[in-house]
Amino acid sequence: MRPRVAERTLDVDIVAASPLWRGFEDFIASALAAAAAEEGVEGSVSLLLGDDAAVAALNSQFRGKQGPTNVLSFPPALAGPGVAGFLGEIALAAETIVEEANFQGKRFEHHAAHLAVHGFLHLLGYDHTDSADAETMEGRERVILASLGIADPYA
Repeated sequence: MRPRVAERTLDVDIVAASPLWRGFEDFIASALAAAAAEEGVEGSVSLLLGDDAAVAALNSQFRGKQGPTNVLSFPPALAGPGVAGFLGEIALAAETIVEEANFQGKRFEHHAAHLAVHGFLHLLGYDHTDSADAETMEGRERVILASLGIADPYA
């Protein structure tokens, strides 16, 4: 299934560093474009479709945590020198996302799209540090994913 996005308001620079992502690049980019359209923002993001080793290295370097995590977001201040319209970087860990999707009974590309959208919303300042913030962020994720035909990830 290919998501429908009316107008592309987001440029996505993709680095696919794991063969597990092959064939899913456009789907993930479309999910990010849908998030940008829903949030009313334009610009660009860098997307690392990495493996667990690459994301574990980033997790250690930038968060001081060992091992991979499913998604990391780096706002422009953390990503490097400012470029007009650059919203930041998102990194996804293939093996972790495959494992989570299998455990949760979800399609890999749907779970990956959810995590990409989640990471994108972090770039825009959304967070889930308390229950009210989490409810707001999850609500935005549900709306964006529904626009792509992806079921509520929290159901």
